[in-house]
Amino acid sequence: MRADLNPPAYFNMPEKDYYRILGVSRNATDEEIKSAFRKLALKYHPDRNPDNKEAESKFKEINEAYDVLSNSEKRRIYDAYGEDGLKSGFGSGGFNQGFEGFQTDFGDIFGDVFESFFGEFSSRGRKKTRKGEDLKFDIEITLEEAFSGVKKEFEYERLDLCDKCGGSGAKSPNSIKKCPTCGGRGRVQYSQGFFSFTQTCPKCHGEGKIISDPCGVCRGAGVINKKNKTNIKIPPGVEDGNILRVKGMGDVNNYGESGDLYLEVKIKHHKDFERNKNDLIFNVNIDVIDAVLGTEVEVPLIEGGKTKIKIPAGTQHGKILRLSEKGMLHPQMKKRGDMLINIKLNIPTSLTSEQKELFLKLKESFDKEKENESKKKDDGGFFKKIFN
Repeated sequence: MRADLNPPAYFNMPEKDYYRILGVSRNATDEEIKSAFRKLALKYHPDRNPDNKEAESKFKEINEAYDVLSNSEKRRIYDAYGEDGLKSGFGSGGFNQGFEGFQTDFGDIFGDVFESFFGEFSSRGRKKTRKGEDLKFDIEITLEEAFSGVKKEFEYERLDLCDKCGGSGAKSPNSIKKCPTCGGRGRVQYSQGFFSFTQTCPKCHGEGKIISDPCGVCRGAGVINKKNKTNIKIPPGVEDGNILRVKGMGDVNNYGESGDLYLEVKIKHHKDFERNKNDLIFNVNIDVIDAVLGTEVEVPLIEGGKTKIKIPAGTQHGKILRLSEKGMLHPQMKKRGDMLINIKLNIPTSLTSEQKELFLKLKESFDKEKENESKKKDDGGFFKKIFN
């Protein structure tokens, strides 16, 4: 624990509250201070806020606060005497130079997270190679292939190392020279106020080298477009829109690092079935007479072949009959969905005179039956029951 000192009466209160600037309490641990600084510095860093004076000012303020609170001696003096104590040189060693020459070691604080935002270099200036670009294509399959799973050969184009120069981009090794601007480091340093920053070398674009005579095939890029083939294993039960990842089959950069290949599954329209997740819907058209009397129909199966189903008498239009576990395979549960038989009635649109006469007789029969039912309900109705 730090010993709190009582500030002399002639010292003013701190002009800046470094704890408030970093958004931490006065009892914050070193780790809490470091974490708060890291978040704020990423947010207000000049590389992420170009030409933003307000963000630049905020960034300087955050660094100033961290410089004090991350140093146990400076923090002790600041807690006791405030900002004036730091400027007046109180404490062992003194601080007469204030913040002149202040520079934060971002590499030690941010590590790989910082690099992912602001460049491809390690904290000591060594360039880190990134993998090549990822590629994304569609791959089309049938519903039957989605049901059973399938292996497909997929052909596409990707960037790959130039056969002529092997990825160097140069016509010959003698054509490769160290960049005179950055001295081969790929980064240059510059100062802004009392901060020092590094940025990608504008001359070599971070490569650290200059090619005087580029390769005639890839024109200095080190990579060219090539046709490529790969075998894709599509698992059973895959759904439309699922994305498959094939590691290392994307573009290759001139360091030989490959990105990944992403394939979005597109399932072709099927002439018989509609898919609802793991269920399959099959429409069955039957005549009115068959719906009234009942019948038996044959329906196809997704795995091939057919099966018979019974349509019960009195089946209504839109009735759904279910065939258990005759649908698609659930990829995780290893269990199949159902086949849903959707009944649709065929209503005749043109009748012969004989058929029309039969339908009229049937209608008269139904009307007479309804009339008799109605009379039975009215006979001995409410008032008859009361007065008897």
